[in-house]
Amino acid sequence: MIIGFEINKINVERKNDITGNVRVKHNLNINSVKEEELAALKEKKKGVDFRFTFSIDYEPGIGNILIGGSLMYTDNDKKIKEVTESWKKNKKIPHDVSVEVLNAILARCNIRALELAEDANLPSHIPLPRVNLEKSKFSNYIG
Repeated sequence: MIIGFEINKINVERKNDITGNVRVKHNLNINSVKEEELAALKEKKKGVDFRFTFSIDYEPGIGNILIGGSLMYTDNDKKIKEVTESWKKNKKIPHDVSVEVLNAILARCNIRALELAEDANLPSHIPLPRVNLEKSKFSNYIG
């Protein structure tokens, strides 16, 4: 279960004007995984602190967005030990935990990156819904 999310680094840079095709590359890295005691709770409980870096590069040389932070995850002691030992052994996270953690990071960072891209006059890094002016084929449909 995700119990905390914190952004501690944001960097946005627009280097050049947009000309021609723009390639957008996304990257999400888990930099470290560390077991921690959760002191704020009444009962003693352990958690895992995931430190991450989320980046978007606009190529060729147009700009970039970098967001760094941490996410706190908790579960039973057995699962916490499994996560930290797997990370120490081979820098991997068990699949069930990684899906939850990565999706939480992507959800929060993509929203923040949309705002930052707009502020820096960079194009959206994910496709947004658009209205099409073509006439609908089902103009007589009543429903």
